[in-house]
Amino acid sequence: MGSEGPPGLPVPGRPKAVGAASSAASPAIVHDAPSPGLPTEAFVAALAGLPAMGHRRLVAILRRWSPEEAWRRAVEGEADDDPCLAARWCAAAGEVDVDGLWRSHLRAGVGLLAFGRPGYPGVLADDHQPPGVLFHRGDPAALDGRRVGIVGTRRCTRYGREVAHELGRDLSASGVRVVSGLAAGVDGAAHAGALAAGGAPPIAVVGSGVDVVYPRRNSQLWADVAAAGLLLSEAPLGAAPEAWRFPVRNRVIAALSEVVVVVESHAHGGSRYTVEAAAERSRTVMAVPGSIRSPASAYTNALLADGCAPARDATDVLVALGLVTAGPGAGEPRPEQRPSPGPVEESVLDALGWDPASLDGLVLRTGRTPPEVMVALSHLERDGLVASRQGWWERLANG
Repeated sequence: MGSEGPPGLPVPGRPKAVGAASSAASPAIVHDAPSPGLPTEAFVAALAGLPAMGHRRLVAILRRWSPEEAWRRAVEGEADDDPCLAARWCAAAGEVDVDGLWRSHLRAGVGLLAFGRPGYPGVLADDHQPPGVLFHRGDPAALDGRRVGIVGTRRCTRYGREVAHELGRDLSASGVRVVSGLAAGVDGAAHAGALAAGGAPPIAVVGSGVDVVYPRRNSQLWADVAAAGLLLSEAPLGAAPEAWRFPVRNRVIAALSEVVVVVESHAHGGSRYTVEAAAERSRTVMAVPGSIRSPASAYTNALLADGCAPARDATDVLVALGLVTAGPGAGEPRPEQRPSPGPVEESVLDALGWDPASLDGLVLRTGRTPPEVMVALSHLERDGLVASRQGWWERLANG
């Protein structure tokens, strides 16, 4: 995926060619001075698009000067003590049309929350690594309430996807905002569950510009989250989902969350960054128990072994938030109305367990003939107890 924005929408803060890429035959475009009536946020958006402008530099600048003064200094090559970086910013700023940049945000329906400005989230203002800016679609008032982060692997199992969906649904129905990253797998399932409940508004923190949907197949989910809740990003409009943005993004998820729940994560998955960021901020970390044979549950089971509390369902999370009092039966699975399998189906279901298995594997485990196992699987699939995917059979968590 490239860094270009939608057709007709300029890529804000991205100079056409600076330094070695420029030539005498193609002189740099110098725009007129910004209009005096521009809001302060327009200058923050321009600053955020300058090269090598990470969150630490942007916060340092906004603590030192007003955004208007910082932009003036950037244009004049005085915005940093490093002369090389100051020169880069000067060259890039000279090609930025601040008026046009701000109009592009207005056309795209994108707002901006700037560090030190009214409306900036208080929970982030006190953080030791606050974002300098948060571009957003949706209503920032979605942040006003209890919040739980649900994170996990993109390569989740059906079990992990269903559990994430159930947690998102049940927490949202209980008035808790679900915070996640809108990625494939666990993140998307958690947000889909929150939307299905129609309860508390979902909150997404993404690793690209809010106008650059990633992954593409989640485009409807992005639109639904923005309409029902809030979509946030530190990245300027048009910013591509570069790999380095996601670990940085995860600290914002942790900072916004009172509790972080890891549903499924491989041994060296990206959820580690969120967990580490949560630990730095003294946030409660919970993990969903998984099969010891499932690589997707390797890190979550390790977290449990290290003493993290288990998240068996939304009740466990609500107890951690102090919204529900722990007692007999708290956290136990809800009774489910599901068909009663026959003897053959029961033996196949027991042999399947919670790990994907092939037909041949189930034949070996049960000692039954392939036709018997195949008929049993078809009955179990009809009753919503198992599902087939690319030649593998999986048990369904919710029946």
